[in-house]
Amino acid sequence: MPNKLAGEKSPYLLQHADNPVDWYPWSEEAFAKARREDKPVFLSIGYATCHWCHVMAHESFEDPEVARYLNEHFVAVKVDREERPDIDGVYMRVCQVIAGHGGWPLSVFLTPEKVPLFAGTYFPKSARLGMPGFLDLLREVHRLWRDGRPKLMATGDKILQVLQQASQGPESFLEESDLDRGFGQLRAAFDPRWGGFGDAPKFPTPHQLTFLLRYHARTGNPAALGMVEETLMAMRQGGLFDQLGYGFHRYSVDARWLVPHFEKMLYDQALLAMAYLETYQVTGKAFYAQVAREIFTYVLRDMTDADGGFYSAEDADTEGEEGLFYTWTPGEIAAVLPEDQARWACEYFGVTTKGNFEKGRSVLHVAEMAQTLASQAGLSVPAFVDLIDNARAALFMHRKTRPAPLKDDKILTAWNGLMAAALALGFRVLGEAQYLSAATKAVHFVWNTLRDPQGRLYRRFRHGHVAHRGYLDDYAFLAWALLELYEASLDVEFLQKAVEVHEAMLDLFWNPESGGLDYTAKDAEKLIIKEREVYDGALPSGNSTALNTLGCLAQITGDVRWEKAADGIVRAFAHEVKKYPRAYTHFLNGWDRLLGPGCEVVLVGTGSNLEKEAMVQCVRQGFRPRTVLVVKPLDEARRAVIEKLAPFVASMHPVEGRAAAYVCRARQCAAPTTDVEQLRTLLNEAC
Repeated sequence: MPNKLAGEKSPYLLQHADNPVDWYPWSEEAFAKARREDKPVFLSIGYATCHWCHVMAHESFEDPEVARYLNEHFVAVKVDREERPDIDGVYMRVCQVIAGHGGWPLSVFLTPEKVPLFAGTYFPKSARLGMPGFLDLLREVHRLWRDGRPKLMATGDKILQVLQQASQGPESFLEESDLDRGFGQLRAAFDPRWGGFGDAPKFPTPHQLTFLLRYHARTGNPAALGMVEETLMAMRQGGLFDQLGYGFHRYSVDARWLVPHFEKMLYDQALLAMAYLETYQVTGKAFYAQVAREIFTYVLRDMTDADGGFYSAEDADTEGEEGLFYTWTPGEIAAVLPEDQARWACEYFGVTTKGNFEKGRSVLHVAEMAQTLASQAGLSVPAFVDLIDNARAALFMHRKTRPAPLKDDKILTAWNGLMAAALALGFRVLGEAQYLSAATKAVHFVWNTLRDPQGRLYRRFRHGHVAHRGYLDDYAFLAWALLELYEASLDVEFLQKAVEVHEAMLDLFWNPESGGLDYTAKDAEKLIIKEREVYDGALPSGNSTALNTLGCLAQITGDVRWEKAADGIVRAFAHEVKKYPRAYTHFLNGWDRLLGPGCEVVLVGTGSNLEKEAMVQCVRQGFRPRTVLVVKPLDEARRAVIEKLAPFVASMHPVEGRAAAYVCRARQCAAPTTDVEQLRTLLNEAC
C-alpha cells in the first residue's frame, strides 16, 4: 500500500511513496502523531537526483525489517530539500554542529517539538567501514528515548543553544583589504596542476571564479585571471563536462575533474555559463564563449518546459547504476562509428580497454589535444576537428537510445531566476536573440504562474500544481534575472518588475533587530531557529545575491533606499565574512560593487536607432562589472516610467538632435557625447 507521500507532487517524495516505511510529509499531522504516541521523529531529507539518497532508500527504506522497526518506534517524515530549503537549512546546520559536516541524505532524530537530538547523513543498514548501521542507530535512539530521556533532551537543548549563538554577531563593516584576503585564501588553496581549489572531491563553485575576475578588474593582478582560466579550461576538458550532450555534472570525485558525480543541476549550468561568459568578456577568447553556448544548448534542448520554465536536475543513476548512461567502452564506440573514426574518437576522448571508471568503462574527456592527434592522423586541424564533431554527433544520437536518467521536472522559482539571468547575460555578451527570448519566456512563466495577485512568490511548480510560499533566494534570484533582462533588453518593464520584487523582498524578509534578510518570510512557519543564510556554497546565498542586486538597482535608479538596504546587509554580516572571506565570494562581489567606483551610462536616443545601437554595443564591450546601462526611451509613456524610477535621468536630453551618452562615475557626470569613439575613451577612463 502506498504511504502518505502518494498524494505529493515532489518527484523525491513520490520515489518513496511505495516504501514499507509509513512516511509522512512534513506536516502538523506527523508531529501531532509523535506527541500523541510519545515517539521521536526520524526526519529524512534529500532530493530526487541524489545518488546516496537512492542507496540508503534501497538498503534501508525498502527493507521490511528496517521499516517495521521504524514504524513501530518512530514517526518517519520525508522532506524534499529543494522544495523546503528552510527545513533543510536549519537541520543541515544541526548536522554540521553534531557531525562536523553535512550532505544528503540528511538523517535527523527530533523530539515531537522538532528539537534535534542527533543528526548524520548516509547510514548503511548494517555497520561497515567504521559507519554505524542504521538499524543499530534506530535501536539506540529508541533505547535512549525510553530509558535515558533526560540526558537525550539535555543534548537537544545544548544543540539549540549552539545554533542560536551562531546566528548572532556584532555589527561590523568590510574594507577593501577583505577583498585582498579573499584573493589570498583562494590563491593558497589553488591547485596549480588541475585548476580549482583544494583536493578531491572538487566542486566548480563558479562565484569563486567571478570574484577573481572582479579582483583582476580592480587590481590588474594577473594571478587572479590565471586561476580562472586554468580552472575553466580544465573543467571543460575533463569528465565533469558531458562531452557528447554538453552541460556540467555536479562535481568531480577526483582532483583532476576526470570522474564526476554524474547528476546535472540547473543551477550549476546557470552559474558556470555566467563564469564562462564573463571570462570571455575579459579575455576575448572564443573558447569561453563556445562553452557558454554549449551549456545553453543543453539547457534549451533538454531542460526546458514547453511553457518556458526550466527543469531542476537530471539523475546520476540509470537502472540503479551511476554513470551507466554517460560512460563507454571501445567496443561500444566501434559499434557506432566507422573503424578509423572510432579509433581517433577513442584517442581523443580517452576511451581505453582498461577504462577509467567502474567495470572497465570510460568517462569521456579530452585526453589529447586536437592539434597533436591531427598530426598523428595525417589530417589538418580543421579536418580532425570535423572528424571529432561528426563522431560526437553520432555517439550522442546513439546514446539517446539508452535508458535515460530520471529528469526532475519540477520548476523552482529561484533556479529559474538564475538560468534566466545567465541567458540574459548570454544575449548581452554574445548577441544571440534566442537567449533573450528564452530568458524572457522563463521570467514571464514565473511571474504569471508562481506569483499571486499580491506579489507573493511561490517556490515550486509541477504538473499544474503550485506549492510553498517563496523563500529569500526565490526573490533574490528572480530580482537578479529581472535586472539582467533590463540591461539585456533595455525594456523598462523589467526594471519596474525588479523594483516590485525588491520592495516585496525587503517587506517580507528584512530583520529589523539584526539587519539583513532572514531566509523565511515574517509570516512563515516557525522553525526552531530563524535562519539567516550568508555562506556562498553550491549556490550563492540569498543575502549575497540581494547585496549584489540592491547595489545594481541603486546604480540604475539613483534611489538611496536601495543603497541603504545594501549597506544594512553588509553591516549585518561583515563580522562573519571577515572570519574567512573565501567562503563568501558572491558577497564579496556585492561589496566590490558598493566599494566602487561605480559607473552609470545613460543613453538618450533620437530617431536614429543605428546611433543608439552603436553606443549600446560600445558600452557592452569588455568586462565592466561595476557599470550599468540605462536608456531613456523616446516613447513618452516609457520615458515617464524611467524618469519616475530613475529621476536623475530627467535632465538628460539628446544633443543637437543626436543620440547622446552621459557617463557618470562616483556620482559625477561628464559632459554628454554623441561620438562612439569618444564614448569608448570615456568608458576606458572612467569605468
